[in-house]
Amino acid sequence: MADPIIEAAGLGIRFVRNRRRQLRLRDLALHRGRRGDHADGRFWPLRDLTFSIEAGDTVGVIGRNGTGKSTLLRLIAGVLIPDEGWITVRGAVAPLLELSAGFSAELTGRENLHLVGGLHGLSPSYLRRRVEEIVSFAGKQVEQALDTPVRHYSSGMKVRLGFAIISHLPHPVLLVDEVTAVGDAEFRQKCYATIDRLLGEGRTLVLVSHNEQDLTRFCRRGFYLDAGRMVVDGTMAEALAEYHRAVAR
Repeated sequence: MADPIIEAAGLGIRFVRNRRRQLRLRDLALHRGRRGDHADGRFWPLRDLTFSIEAGDTVGVIGRNGTGKSTLLRLIAGVLIPDEGWITVRGAVAPLLELSAGFSAELTGRENLHLVGGLHGLSPSYLRRRVEEIVSFAGKQVEQALDTPVRHYSSGMKVRLGFAIISHLPHPVLLVDEVTAVGDAEFRQKCYATIDRLLGEGRTLVLVSHNEQDLTRFCRRGFYLDAGRMVVDGTMAEALAEYHRAVAR
């Protein structure tokens, strides 16, 4: 039997309020792993999470604001490093975690397309062959501004270009954080059709969303987090039911 594509045990991460100590990989390199403890303001956005996700699973992550949903996606993506426990991802990750998709504001849309694609392993020749297809997906507004610095893009334009790039990655794990909340109805339908296609190819999806229609459409399994802890790991319907009970209390 194949190992789970994502596996975690005793997973936890500690932040310090009012400090941007996000424990990114670059911080580990700069400080050689030395992390100062701060008696005041320390808190755990996630703690003691243990789970496994099989290849092809579709998981929706729900909970109130501030319960660690996006932090979990960043741990899966390797953007954040845990303080407790461990997490293993057996496969490359295609993450759409922010509207900007990691864009550099001073670079043009075209330059960011090549930068982000390259950082995720797409070759220059592949990007040259697919640039028209990617830009066409992003839409006319992005196409017209492709050689304009991204700092002039609206949030909707950034997410269009970001989704267009990420959807072309061949990676087996797709992480999506509220991306379909931005954009018009036509763009959302493009997103839905693309996610349907990727799932049809056997990709693994972990989706954070407040949109229950999106969650029930795409996700068979649900994680309900509360105060940084796993409350429900079951079907999407079970997770949503417990969430609604908690909100009604």
